[in-house]
Parts: sequence; C-alpha cells; structure tokens
Amino acid sequence: MSATQLSRLKITLPALAIGLAGILMVLWAWQLPPFRTDVQSTNNAYVKGQVTLLSPQVSGYVTEVAVQDYVRVRKGELIARIDDRIYREQLAQARAALQQQQAALASFDQNRAARQASLDLARAQLKSAEAVLEKAEHDQERTGSLVSRGVSSAAIGDQVHVALMQAEAGVAQARANVDLAAQNLALVDAGKPSLEAGVKSAEAAVALAEINLGNTRIVAPVDGRLGEVGVRLGQYVTAGTQLTSVTPATVWVIANFKEAQLAHMRAGLPATFTVDALDNTPLRGHVVRIAPAAGSEFSVLKPDNATGNFTKVAQRIPVRIELEAGQDLAERLRPGMSVVVAVDTGAPVVSAIAEADRAPSDAGREITAVDIDHRARDEARGG
Repeated sequence: MSATQLSRLKITLPALAIGLAGILMVLWAWQLPPFRTDVQSTNNAYVKGQVTLLSPQVSGYVTEVAVQDYVRVRKGELIARIDDRIYREQLAQARAALQQQQAALASFDQNRAARQASLDLARAQLKSAEAVLEKAEHDQERTGSLVSRGVSSAAIGDQVHVALMQAEAGVAQARANVDLAAQNLALVDAGKPSLEAGVKSAEAAVALAEINLGNTRIVAPVDGRLGEVGVRLGQYVTAGTQLTSVTPATVWVIANFKEAQLAHMRAGLPATFTVDALDNTPLRGHVVRIAPAAGSEFSVLKPDNATGNFTKVAQRIPVRIELEAGQDLAERLRPGMSVVVAVDTGAPVVSAIAEADRAPSDAGREITAVDIDHRARDEARGG
C-alpha cells in the first residue's frame, strides 16, 4: 500500500467513525432499533391536585379571619366569618311568619267544627220542617173530607190549607239552609291546602334563612392546606369573592406522552418518576387512566389542519399516574411540580387497575389508589 493510500485511509477511518457515532446517537435519541426499549419516558409531566377555591355565598363585612397562609386545616374548620346580624334578624322574621301560618292552620280545625255544627243544625231543622209538613198534609186530608161533608166549616179548611203551605215553605227554607251550610263547609275545606302550602312556604323560608345564616361561616370543605389568604378583617365581600384556596393531600401525576409512545401504554403498567424539588429521588406509581383525546382537542382554540401549509406535529395524550402507598416523600409533593416520568410498557399489568379503568365501581365513585393497592394485595393473597 502506497503512502498516499495510507494517508487517505487514515483520514477516512476517523470520518467513518464520527459519522457512525452520529448515526448511533440519533438512533438512541429517537429510540430506534437497535436502541428501542419498552420504557417510555417524558419530561412533559406535572404533579396535579384538586385545588378548591373558597368564596362566600352571602354578602357582608368580614368580622373574623381565623387562619393564616399555608396552614393545614381540617374539614369544617372555620376560615372566616361574615357579620351575621342581618341574617339572624331574617331568620327571626321567617320563624315568626311560620308561627303565624301554623296558627292559621291550627284554627282551621275549629272553624271546620263550627261549620260542621251549622250543617248538622240545618239538617235537624230540615227534619223538623219535614215532620211539620207531614202533619199538615194529614190535617189537610182529614179536614178536606170533613169540609166536603159539611161537618167542618170552610174557615177551618182554609186554616189547615194555610198551615200546609207554611209547612212546605218551612221545608224549602230548611233545605236551603242545609245547602248553604254544606257550601260553607266545602269552602272551609277548600282553604286547607292553601293553609298547608302557606306553612310549607314559611318552613322553606326558615330553612333558607338558616342556610344563609350558616353561610356566614366560611369553613374548610375538606382536609388540606390553605393557599394565600386574601381576605382581610373588615373587608366587604360578596358572593363569588375569592377568599383563599384549599389543596387536599391527595396528588397524582399527569404525563403528556407523544402519540407514538402509546402503542403499548395501558392502565396497570408500573411507572417511576422523579421530581426536581426532591433531588430527583425516584418515586413509584401506576398508570390508572389514559385521556380519551389529545390535549389539542381540549384547547379553547382548536387547530385547523385543513390548510395548504401543513406540518405534522406529534400530538400528546395525557396519562394519569397515581402514586403507590407507603412513600414518605409523597407527602412533600405539591401540585404544579415538574416531573420526569418513565413507564415500563413491557412490565406485567396490575389487573385490578386495568379492571378499574374498564368499568366504574359498584358504588358509582372513583377508584382511588388505596382501593387499587387493596385489590392488588387481595389478588396476591389469592394467587
């Protein structure tokens, strides 16, 4: 081999080595063969939690602020109090109106008993009038035969006839009195539903006043840690004014994987992740659910790809990862922290988690990480 060929070979070999190294680096970066792995990772992931904003339902001046920024609170613990004098008076007014309606309903029974007595009296008077009419009719029959034979005078006959007519008028009047008493009784009975509705309306007004009075106390809806307390003593607040927020201790991870990484992604796969704020200490979890659509489908402004200048962009699908129990560092996780997630798509699937992802629970509530751990232990004992 000549010196020229040897020199060219010395130049070509390093160039080939550099080119091969570059190709290998590209294949490794894109996880292409021979560097393909079952572990799918992403740094587009964050710790999530349920941050509840607290606002009042009633208006008024704040008379007490019982908490400070970032403290732990228990469910039902007082956060702030609104001046309740107006609402106490409204409750007293509603209770007085309820007593008035109850008294009106209580007097219904007495009023109806009086109307019933009037009806009974009218019916008795009708029977008396009918008896008088019957006697007058018999007198008319007897006197008529006597007058026709000349035994009695015509004057007596006229008196008996007049008595018959008076008896008939008395019966008609007694029947009219019975009808009037019956109508009065029906009118009283027709007023009972209105009185009962008045009582129910007054009871509802009392309940509403009690709710408004109770809403002057703003309490923690769940156990958790408060955010910044923005309410101040003496501040006038209205419905919807943001006072502070409560963040429960339960957190999870949302990892946004590229669509090409989801070929073997499914619920029940084990996952590991690190958090910048915890010195990248590994934490364990499981995939519990995969979003039904890409993140772009949930954005306010939908992308329109039906254009002439189209550039394919890999979409990302959110994947929910819940933490395994028994990890001390999990208590230090805060919603919003950046996370690097790795999911082993070649690992065995936890069947309890996969089953929970396919069907809802019998009680209609969301499956929690604690439920999943319990199911996994039960299956392990059974196996």
